[in-house]
Parts: sequence; structure tokens; C-alpha cells
Amino acid sequence: MRRLTISTFISKVAFSLLLAASPSAASAQGKLFALQKDSVPLFRGFALSVDVAGPIVKALGDYGEYEAALRLNLHDQYFPVFELGYGEADHNDEVTQIAYSTSAPYFRIGCDLNLLKNKHTPNRIYGGLRYAFTSYKVDMSRPTVNDPVWGNPTSFEIKGESCNQHWAEIVIGIDAKITGPLHLGWNIRYKRRLSHKDCSAGNTWYIPGYGKYGDTRIGANFNVIIDI
Repeated sequence: MRRLTISTFISKVAFSLLLAASPSAASAQGKLFALQKDSVPLFRGFALSVDVAGPIVKALGDYGEYEAALRLNLHDQYFPVFELGYGEADHNDEVTQIAYSTSAPYFRIGCDLNLLKNKHTPNRIYGGLRYAFTSYKVDMSRPTVNDPVWGNPTSFEIKGESCNQHWAEIVIGIDAKITGPLHLGWNIRYKRRLSHKDCSAGNTWYIPGYGKYGDTRIGANFNVIIDI
């Protein structure tokens, strides 16, 4: 009777091991380990970044931006972001002889989504959306010239006229780890104007944070990032 009991016990253990070795059991076990491996905290830190493309554009031309961003990391998948910048322009049109200048802050707020399948790697490909706004003042002037029809001297000047603009952006970008907390990244932005208030003379030549005038435009950033 004792032999039978021991034999039955051994048979049950062997049967259980066979079930554990079956493909379905292995699959279930793999899923369990995968879930355990992905059990990371919701808040994974934050990153501070500075755009280096805007100052270069400003140094080489007559407009540009200075911009920094704060980005939160939620589970290595969602990245709420706040971007704050300051845009400047000082432009003289050789054809119309109109001088245009403005400078003002702007902000963007939105969220990025990590598009990689393995989202816990230090490198990321992401897509995101932004809402942006700026309120700025415009100075425009033209020197005195003779009217080509009547021959009278004409000129105009606008000082500190208030303007604003709301716009949306679709963002696609890459964030690559270099060493330690240092990352480099770049992104491309498709910008679409939502609403605006221009000055009395018409369309403003440049909008801080948005760029040169237009209903839609493409922009880009190259960021130095500290991932904390």
C-alpha cells in the first residue's frame, strides 16, 4: 500500500512537470515574466533640454529663437512637455524698404508618445502634439519716398502694435543617449495656424516661435538634453 502511494505521488509529480514543459505553459510563464519585467514605476524622472538650432539661425540671419523645455517621463511611454522660448526678428526688405522688428516670449504645451516597441531603452523615437501661443508687439516703418503716381512724399510708421497667434504642431523626433544623462535629439514640426491678430498694416513678417508668416510651415529643433 505504501509503494502504491509513493508510486502515485511520483506519477503526479511527473505529470505536472510534463504540463509545465508544454508550449502553452511555457507561453504563460513567459508572459508572467514579461509582466514582471515591465513592472516599472509610473514616474521615471524628467529631462531638461535646450535647442541649439535657433541661436544659429539667428546668428546667420535676421530672425531666430532661444528655447528650452521641461519634459516628464511617465512609464517610458508618455512624455508631457512644456516648451518656453523667446523669438526675435530685425528685418529690412530691400524691395519695399520696410523695416520690421519684434521680440517676445512664446510657449508650447503638449505630450509625446514613445513609438518604439521596447520602450524602456535609453533611445527613443517619438511622435507628439503641441498647442502654442505668443503675444508680441510689432514695429514697422518705411523711409520717406515719392509716390510714383502723385509725386508726393509718403512714409509710414507703426510702433508697438499688439499682435498674437495661436497654433498647433505635429512633432516627430529622435532622442539618442550619448553618455550618462547626456542625450542629443532632433525633431521636425509641422505647424498649423489656428487663429491670429495681425497689425493694422497687414500680415506680420515674423511670429515668435512660429517663424516667418504663413498658414502652415515646417520647423526643426536640435536639442541638447539632460535626462534626470
